[in-house]
Amino acid sequence: MSDELKHECGIAMIRLLKPLEYYQKKYGTSLYALNKMYLLMQKQVNRGQDGAGLANIKLNVEPGKRYISRYRSNKTNSVQDIFTYINKKFEEVELNSPGKLKDVQWLKENMSFSGELFLGHLRYGTYGGNSIEHCHPFLRQNNWMTRNLVLAGNFNMTNVDELFNQLIELGQHPKEKSDTVTILEKIGHFLDEENSQLYHAKKDEILDKQELSRYIADNINVQDVLINSAKKWDGGYVMCGLMGHGDAFALRDPAGIRPGFYYKDEEVVVVASERAVIQTAMNVPQETISEITPGHALIIKKDGRVSMDQVIQPLEKKACSFERIYFSRGNDADIYNERKNLGRHISSKVMKSIGGDLKNSVFSFIPNTAETSFYGMIEGLELLYKDKQAQMVLELGNAATTEQIKEIFSVRPRVEKIAIKDAKLRTFITDDNNRDNLVGHVYDITYGQVRKKDNLVMIDDSIVRGTTLKKSILRILDRLSPKKIVIISSAPQIRYPDCYGIDMAKLSDFIAFKAAIELLKDHGLESIIQEVYKKCKDQIDIPNEEVVNYVKEIYKPFTPEEVSTKIVELLKPDDINTDVEIIFQGIEELHQACPKHKGDWYFTGDYPTVGGNKVVNKAFMYYVEGNNKRAY
Repeated sequence: MSDELKHECGIAMIRLLKPLEYYQKKYGTSLYALNKMYLLMQKQVNRGQDGAGLANIKLNVEPGKRYISRYRSNKTNSVQDIFTYINKKFEEVELNSPGKLKDVQWLKENMSFSGELFLGHLRYGTYGGNSIEHCHPFLRQNNWMTRNLVLAGNFNMTNVDELFNQLIELGQHPKEKSDTVTILEKIGHFLDEENSQLYHAKKDEILDKQELSRYIADNINVQDVLINSAKKWDGGYVMCGLMGHGDAFALRDPAGIRPGFYYKDEEVVVVASERAVIQTAMNVPQETISEITPGHALIIKKDGRVSMDQVIQPLEKKACSFERIYFSRGNDADIYNERKNLGRHISSKVMKSIGGDLKNSVFSFIPNTAETSFYGMIEGLELLYKDKQAQMVLELGNAATTEQIKEIFSVRPRVEKIAIKDAKLRTFITDDNNRDNLVGHVYDITYGQVRKKDNLVMIDDSIVRGTTLKKSILRILDRLSPKKIVIISSAPQIRYPDCYGIDMAKLSDFIAFKAAIELLKDHGLESIIQEVYKKCKDQIDIPNEEVVNYVKEIYKPFTPEEVSTKIVELLKPDDINTDVEIIFQGIEELHQACPKHKGDWYFTGDYPTVGGNKVVNKAFMYYVEGNNKRAY
């Protein structure tokens, strides 16, 4: 992706189902789970580079011994920092007391991060600070084991204000207004209630308080706690929680917006944001890994029982299509094929753009995530051209010579690596013009492969703001003096803000929105802007369920092609001479390429939850008012 875009966080959770001695005997280490957590987190670094955290709970620990460990880091290489810190403790033991690392009981009693239950998180901060306090997992502590809660997740709520006010109504005094703290306290409140109900139900029957605590630990209804907590949530989420006594859960939103997968065998339960990560870390086949069902929680009890329980009534599934286009690692079998299909589906538009002239066209991609869709585009072009080649041979008839047929079939897409992304350049110059000149060199090019009569076709996975295209890519490609530059987006035009975890909150950031506004002005339709503003404002106090996305009316007068043409006008620098065309994927083609991931609200404005329409209208009002705030 040429535009930098912060997005989804990553989660990883492991619960060992056998005693630690089992792993020591079978794998030669009782740190089996810790080693697997390193793999699960390191393989998901693509999902979060602003910070990371790891928590561990030991089961059946004697009073007076610590049973919860947590370490978080916001350093540049946060995952490495965490595991270097943890491993250093074990290295010291090995150095000073050889053999102790094989003493499972001693490790559990004396060393942190040696328990059976782990929760890890990788953070991309979509807004707010990046201090250590913003890193998950979050911890809600209590002297009663069953009231402790560790929480981490990949989530964003559209109605944080409403949820925050509910906490205040309960008599709480939250320390900050953020969705993470609000959700932590919400679950924590109902976990406290569950503890209290169990306590009062049995306190006269079970007089021994230690025995009563064990009864509570055995009988906490995690499903009920989550049902009560999640009643009013509106957003996209996969969140994992650990309770101090050893119960754990992984809960997914009812529309399946955010991704979550799990694997279970007789030894272990593993949860992660991406399927291929579990495949690699655990060395298991794809078919043994399942999705967490939308609206359900994977619940792991302290005694090892595992169940998938409904928490919220599932909605129509709208899994995030951007996961498939860009966010998730491309080594998942389905994602790889879907990205290739995105390229294949757009190949007919590309062929039309170059007038079918493969001989005088060079094809490449903008590093690095567009590479897979590039392969699909080339395959699509080759298939299209085969039809033309067959027709050319038929037209030659019986008089065709071997040389003529060879010449016809010698033509295929000219594939070259044209764009090279350099390391980020530090800007020492404060003058704006000179700074832009330096930014323009983020990408470099391969010389000598493009002729002046060639079309130069470059595919990117998506175009959000278009800033890098304007300031860097188009200028540097123009130096090759092609006849025409064609920029391909394997995704449709991004028209609406996301409110479920992707850092796309302001309409004014989107080049497609800017183009639509300019088109309204060009056609004397500026009155639509104020009409939409009034309609949005009139909906401020109505229930979320009744809110309509009126921002769609900004785009309604124009075809996608008209918007694309205006985008070219806005992005093409004045000082380049080459003709430029930008081609976007169609919505139908997107759905054909990614059939199980129909979440497309950033392209269509069709939000999967009721809070989405309220957010987009608020974002539009902020735009008209000149308010640079986020809409959620």
